[in-house]
Amino acid sequence: MRRITAAINMTLDGICNHTAGIPDEEIHRHYTGLLEQGAAILYGRTTYQLMEFWRTLLENPSDEKSMNDFAAAINKIPKIVFSRTLDDVEWESATVAKRDLEEEVLELKGQSGKDILVGSRSLIIQLMNLNLIDEYQFCIHPVVAGSGLPLFENINDRNVFKLIKTKTFGNGAVTLYYAPTNQKATKA
Repeated sequence: MRRITAAINMTLDGICNHTAGIPDEEIHRHYTGLLEQGAAILYGRTTYQLMEFWRTLLENPSDEKSMNDFAAAINKIPKIVFSRTLDDVEWESATVAKRDLEEEVLELKGQSGKDILVGSRSLIIQLMNLNLIDEYQFCIHPVVAGSGLPLFENINDRNVFKLIKTKTFGNGAVTLYYAPTNQKATKA
């Protein structure tokens, strides 16, 4: 049975904004390795469209090897996009989901093989509410964004996690690896 791993960058104040972090070679290598270990990655439309930036590096490589390696890894991994407005996508390794999120994830989770990654804030929230995430990887950058979309918004229940491990990066970012304990208490 596959595991569902939610991996996302965020700021100290809990904002999910791919442009607010401090990406560097070490972080690019970290996420390249994560993508290489996954069977597929799930995106919402907004994050998918942001990630399309990496396609440009395949045609016009960067001077930074770690960015080119990440571009190759994200190009290779199958991407399943959940959208109410997109009917088709141009990226060869991407498809638009034909079923709703819960049905698709339950189907993927029931198969054998590598983990399924989730890289969109909106999908992480929905899957958390459905209790379908097996591991969370929060890469917290040493930045206060001040405004933006918080990761933990519209969560139905209180969720308790167990810290599995941490990984500290040279730029001060820290990835916290958590497993849900499935201890829930309805909000008052």
